[in-house]
Amino acid sequence: MKRILTIAGSDSGGGAGIQADLKTITLLGGFGMSVLTALTAQNTVGVSAIHPVPPEFIGQQLDAVLSDIGADAVKTGMLFNADAIEVVADSLSAYGIKKIVVDPVMVAKGGDVLLVQEARETLAARLIPMALVVTPNIPEAEVLSKRSIRTKDDIHEAARIIHAMGVRYVLIKGGHLAGPAADYLYDGANLVEFSKPRIDTPHTHGTGCAYSAAIATNLAMGVGIIEAVQKAKDFMHTAIRFALPLGKGHGPTNLFAGHARELEKYRVLEALKAGLARLQTAPVGDLIPEVQSNLGYALPFAETHKDVAAFPGRLVRLERSVVPVSSPAFGASRHIATIILTTMRYDPEFRSAMNIRFSEGLIRQCKALRWKVCSFDRGDEPEAIKQREGSTLEWGTERVLSKETRIPDIIFDRGDVGKEPMIRVLGRNPEEVVGKVLKL
Repeated sequence: MKRILTIAGSDSGGGAGIQADLKTITLLGGFGMSVLTALTAQNTVGVSAIHPVPPEFIGQQLDAVLSDIGADAVKTGMLFNADAIEVVADSLSAYGIKKIVVDPVMVAKGGDVLLVQEARETLAARLIPMALVVTPNIPEAEVLSKRSIRTKDDIHEAARIIHAMGVRYVLIKGGHLAGPAADYLYDGANLVEFSKPRIDTPHTHGTGCAYSAAIATNLAMGVGIIEAVQKAKDFMHTAIRFALPLGKGHGPTNLFAGHARELEKYRVLEALKAGLARLQTAPVGDLIPEVQSNLGYALPFAETHKDVAAFPGRLVRLERSVVPVSSPAFGASRHIATIILTTMRYDPEFRSAMNIRFSEGLIRQCKALRWKVCSFDRGDEPEAIKQREGSTLEWGTERVLSKETRIPDIIFDRGDVGKEPMIRVLGRNPEEVVGKVLKL
C-alpha cells in the first residue's frame, strides 16, 4: 500500500484540512499519515480561532513519520507561518522526498487568513521550488504571480511566472472564474485544460484540500501527472455534485459519493433480478407496450446512464408473462436511465422506474388508487428538442417534476406521430416499482 503524508492544519468541522486529506487518501486506496501544523476552531461558517503548532514539534512529527514509515508522496496544505515552512522544507529535503504536492493555502472559504502575509515569500522561495506540482486557486495564483487573473491568457502568464520559481508543474484551479469549472496544468511549455460542468452549490468546503490530496495519492500510485490530475478532477466533481448541506454555511463536499456507487453495484443488480422474479409471478404480459418494457435501477449518486442498470434487449411479453432477453447490466438502457436520472435531480431517493403500456383505463385505475398522476404533452415539445435523439424523455420528465412538490407515482404521455403513448412508473427501488405495477 502506498504511503501518503499530509502536512496541514486540522479542521474541527471535518470538511477540510487534515480530516479531508485522510478521508481522501483512504478512499483512493492509500495509507494516510499526518503532520499537524495548526489546530483550528472551525465549522462551515468560518474559523473562530487558530492555534499554530510550534515549529519544533512540526519537525518532530516529520522525523517520527519519515524516519520510520517513509512516504511515497507528500502534500502540504495550511502551514500558517514562515517558521513552519522552513521546518517542512528542511525535513522534506533531508529525507529526499520527490513527489511533493504544494497546495498554497492562504485564505479559508469564509475569508480567514491561513497563511500570514510575511510567510508568502518564504513559501515561494523555499517550498514551491521543491514541489513536483503546486495547486493554487485563482486568488492564490494572483498572490504568487503578483498579477490579476481574469482570462485564460492571464492564467497562462501567471502559470509561467509561478513555474519560473522552480516547480515542475503548475495547476491553476479556475473555479473562481465564470463558465465551466476548468483547471489548467502548465509544464513550462504546454497548458493542458481539465474541464467539468460547473455545479451550482455553496457546499464546497475543503475542495482544494481534497483535490491536492487526491493528486498526491494518484502520484504515489505511480500514474503520470496528467492522469493523476484527471482522476482527482473526476473524484472531486462527484464529491461536489453530491455535496453535503451540513451546518449553516459552506457545507463539505461528499468525498464518499463515488465510493458509495461502487459498493452498491452488486445490490442494484440483485434488486433488479428480484424485481423481475416478482413480476414473473403474475400475468402482467398485457402491460408490456409495443416497444417492449424495461425496469431500471440507479446507483446512489448516479451521474450518467452507465450508473443505471436495466435489462439489455428490454423485457418482452411471452403470452401473459414477462421475460428478459438478458440479465440486468449497467448502461443497458438510455431511455429508462434518462427518466431515472432526471427524477433523481429532484429527489435522489427515487432511483427506479419501469415503462408500461398506456390506456385510459389504466390512468383511471391509478387515480382510483389515489396515486399522484402527472403527464406531459409531446405536442408542447420544442422543435429543437425533438431533433435531438433521446431528448424527449428528459424534457417531458423535467417539465412535470419542475412543477411538482413531490415525485409522482406515474408520469404518462398520450404519444405523438410515430410515438407510442406510455406510462412510466416511478419508485425508490425495483421492489416499490414492481409493487405498483402489480396493482394495475
